[in-house]
Amino acid sequence: MKDFLKELVHRAATPVEGINIAREYLQARILSDLQRSGAMIPLAFHGGTALRFLFSHGRFSEDLDFALEGDKANYRFREYLRSIQSTFTKENYQIIIRVQDSKIVNSAFFRFPGLLYELGLSSQPNEVIAIKFEVDTNPPTGAVLETSVIRKFVLLQLQHYDKASLISGKIHAILQRPYLKGRDIYDLFWYLSDPNWPEPNLVLLNNALAQTNWGEGEVTRENWRKFVNERIQQFNWTVILNDVSPFVEPGFDLDILTRENLVKVLLKS
Repeated sequence: MKDFLKELVHRAATPVEGINIAREYLQARILSDLQRSGAMIPLAFHGGTALRFLFSHGRFSEDLDFALEGDKANYRFREYLRSIQSTFTKENYQIIIRVQDSKIVNSAFFRFPGLLYELGLSSQPNEVIAIKFEVDTNPPTGAVLETSVIRKFVLLQLQHYDKASLISGKIHAILQRPYLKGRDIYDLFWYLSDPNWPEPNLVLLNNALAQTNWGEGEVTRENWRKFVNERIQQFNWTVILNDVSPFVEPGFDLDILTRENLVKVLLKS
């Protein structure tokens, strides 16, 4: 399987693209192992990487984000990690896992030291490629779940948030995240540029906002675009573009991603 990864990255046009492809392949293998371990029974996939895997939205992503939506009795975080470590070790990957599972959000960093050097993507033998795996064990209520079968290097059967719940998570991040990522703006632009994408799941969005001490009142179908627009006006657009540029697929024209264009699709003007 490592030989297959080498073939993939050697097709990349640039080292940055190669690193993104390598990370995405490792993500797919981690998801496959989670699936075999039964993690998709209690967990639901969401966030930017879910959007990438489920809908091929044009940018690479870093983290694997899940919500514990099922029976907690079926949730075995440490067992999932041991299985993932065993799988990669058997294939001669060096993998180091750093775990923090004493808080509401259980997290693990999968670190692959030396892999980028081995793949010819770095001149530094000790450079690490890392993937963060997070599970919110107390997610806001109201998400609607679906299950999809996809092929992304391997066959995957993923339980995940539906479209309305996915965009709600992104709106929550934009309204409440203290340090906004350009990747969030790209994702919102992608969502809103699809006229068939459903309106946000407002039950989930309001419950998420309540968890993070939102003080602006109920978000409704009539006012959510206003709240998002007010937030958009606060951002430094140069910082936004610098953050997202390493993650977009080759050929994407970042000149399209302007504040004016985002406001246009947001307000449907």
